[in-house]
Order: sequence, then C-alpha cells, then structure tokens
Amino acid sequence: MDTILPYALLCFTSFFTLTNPLGTMPVFLTMTNGLNDKERRRIVKRATIISFIILMSFTFFGQFLFKFFGISTNGFRIAAGIIILKIGYDMLQARYTNTKLKDEEIKTYVDDISITPLSIPMLCGPGAIANGIIMMSDASTWELKVALVAVIAIVYVLTYIILCLSTRLVKVIGETGNNVMMRLMGLILMVIAVECFVSGIKPVLVDIIHSSIL
Repeated sequence: MDTILPYALLCFTSFFTLTNPLGTMPVFLTMTNGLNDKERRRIVKRATIISFIILMSFTFFGQFLFKFFGISTNGFRIAAGIIILKIGYDMLQARYTNTKLKDEEIKTYVDDISITPLSIPMLCGPGAIANGIIMMSDASTWELKVALVAVIAIVYVLTYIILCLSTRLVKVIGETGNNVMMRLMGLILMVIAVECFVSGIKPVLVDIIHSSIL
C-alpha cells in the first residue's frame, strides 16, 4: 500500500494534466456550437472511450514496439521527458498547442470530431501515450499495473463529466481561472518531465563513464 498510493497519485496527476479536460473545454464548446446537450454528451462519450482504448493499447503493447524497433526504455524516457516538458511549458504560458484549431479545420471535422481532433490529439496525445508506456514500465507488480489502469479509467471518467458540464464550468471558472489552472498544471507537468528525463539519462551517463574507465 505504501508503494501503490504514491504511484497512483503520480499517475493521476500526470495523466489528468496531459489529458487537460479543463483546457479542452473552450475548444470543445467552439466545435460543438449549435449542438444540444444530448449530442454533446454523445460526442464526449465516444471520444473518451476511444481515447481510453488507444491509451490502453499503447500502455500494454508499447514495450513490444520497443523490442521490435530496437528502442531502449532509457532512450524513450529521454524523448518522452522532452515532449512532456514542451507541453508543460506551453501550458505554463497559458497556451495549449494541441487545442488550437482554425475555422476551416473545425468545419472539416464537425461530422466526426469525437475521433479527430477531440480524441486524438486532444484527449490522447503523444504526451499521454508516452507517459502511459513509461508508467507501465515502472509498474513492477500486478498491483501497480491494476492501479495504473484504474487511474487512467478514473481520469477519463472525470474528463467525460467535465466536458459534459463544460457550458456551466466555463461560466463558473471564467477565462482567468482557466488560465491559472492551466499554468499550475503546466508547472506540475514540467517537474514530472524533468524527473522522467533524469531517470532516462542517468543510466546512459553511468554506462558511458564505465565504458571510458574500462
């Protein structure tokens, strides 16, 4: 239990921040302008289910891709740390790159926005996928693996609820509150990214030092 709780908390913090349902709300409302609440709930339900399935697939089978392409876990940690750091920096500046859409793009995806761009890349982007693979590699026991799956499921349930209530939440939080939340999450995400980067580059540097000594 002493190991599961900190791990679950880290998983929740990182995945909720990377999924960023609060930052997705304004864009979601723009893309669904003119639709009623029932149609919006249908779009959100499909988007969260698709995102969960995609993230689970990469989380469980990402290691097999590593072996197939000959990619080391440490190398992926370094790359993932850089990606997550960039996302966190954008959020710290109160801008979220993946949620910026042009008017013509919204018109193009209006028929099936639940898959693109709402599910991919907003709710299940490269940062979330990379984080899922890294977290699964850190899960050394079945208890931790179950905790990881449960946390991801909880995050997408919360995402579903938040987006379904987006019209009310935007009025309550306001633009200033949304920016404050985004900056805070961005700072937390940058700390997680640094930890991921350091954990990946440390073994590489140790191997280099040992090789030079020998």
